[in-house]
Amino acid sequence: MSATHATIVADLQARWPEHRVAPSQARVQALCDLLGSPEQACPVILVAGTNGKGSTALIIDSLLRALGLRVGRYSSPHLVDLTERISIDGEPISDERFDELVTEVQPLVDLVDAQLIDGVKMTFFEVMTALAYAAFADAPVDVAVVEVGLGGRWDATNIVTAQVAVVCPVDLDHTHLLGTTIAEIAAEKAGIIKAGSKAVLAAQQPDAARVLMARCAEVGAEALREGVEFGLISRATGIGGQVLRLETADGPLGDLFLPLFGAHMAENAAVAVAAVEAFLGGKPMPAEVIATGLEQVVAPARLEIVRRSPTVVLDTCHNPHGARATIDGITEAFDFTPLIGVVAMMADKDVDGVLSIFAEAMSTVVCTTIGSTSRAMSAEDLGERASGVFGEDRVRVAPGMAAAIDEAVRLADEAGPGAGVLIAGSVYAAGEARALLVHRDDES
Repeated sequence: MSATHATIVADLQARWPEHRVAPSQARVQALCDLLGSPEQACPVILVAGTNGKGSTALIIDSLLRALGLRVGRYSSPHLVDLTERISIDGEPISDERFDELVTEVQPLVDLVDAQLIDGVKMTFFEVMTALAYAAFADAPVDVAVVEVGLGGRWDATNIVTAQVAVVCPVDLDHTHLLGTTIAEIAAEKAGIIKAGSKAVLAAQQPDAARVLMARCAEVGAEALREGVEFGLISRATGIGGQVLRLETADGPLGDLFLPLFGAHMAENAAVAVAAVEAFLGGKPMPAEVIATGLEQVVAPARLEIVRRSPTVVLDTCHNPHGARATIDGITEAFDFTPLIGVVAMMADKDVDGVLSIFAEAMSTVVCTTIGSTSRAMSAEDLGERASGVFGEDRVRVAPGMAAAIDEAVRLADEAGPGAGVLIAGSVYAAGEARALLVHRDDES
């Protein structure tokens, strides 16, 4: 990383951070207006939800590229490099292009900052969102797949009227910001559904489904529901992933290979196919395009194998709903005996809820912390919480991710050839581990 790029990234990340939300779209709209409305330069598929939105966006991106379209994708948070958040044709934009973009846009950011709209300068996420829309307009792309940051209704990404509004499963998370009930959180997510949108709705808990369907009725949006208009018919585990049969716009379609593990990923694939077919106006995608788009999906840190002997798997789950999907997926796909966990979490998450699910499958957990954010729970505090769930004899504490991985690998080596390691609990934890275990050369 060049000194200039490092400085630009540091300056951006010094702004009001993502976890401190200033609910308003006025600042990002003001910047985009000054930029010439790049958010209106191409159709947008907007993806919201508590869990699965990042993976679903990745699969939508792959399907659209299989159709021959030029695709921009905006995601958050990043795993290792900030530039991962802005992807064009399946690749993060270069450090050089990112630096050019920031340099071009900075004078306009300064103008918006000076206005102190709603009493706040532009937040980090707002600037990043405008940069993404500007990058997509400049490329230009045929379609943008945009992952909502938080909630939906007032999120910076939602200054567009999405051609397709995707709502992945809604569950309890960020309750201090979005509401304390499923219905309240669903109401925030439903804000991405607008007049003129097609709403693609993953299977939901009843309270969420009622709210989302009421929003569709209110704005006159067509609703496509998992389990009704589309869905996963069946799946079978296979080497390196699973084989799916999906209900598509053209009827049932089978023998589709998805190189990802877990029932939740199969369901995300069904949602993604429905989203692309909705984008095409309800026209079915050719079977060979669906097959190609699914088999070419790459989803870093989603039950991703990053080492062998012993096998080490990474995942980004960070709340109980996600943890349940991860544990079910790793149990089905790998059957590790024993499973050693490396866990680091944010202090504002449902730590006990996640640990209780991990404790069902992990024989031992190595608790650590995340060096890149002040929100992280300390290794000692997490270890204490884990002792109350796992029992003290099943808990180890390591000061940082590198030490935690070393300890987990040692325990797995001692246990024998059937052992495996799962690193999970936070996107940031998965990112730190991935930076240690995966070299860029391995991905090219």
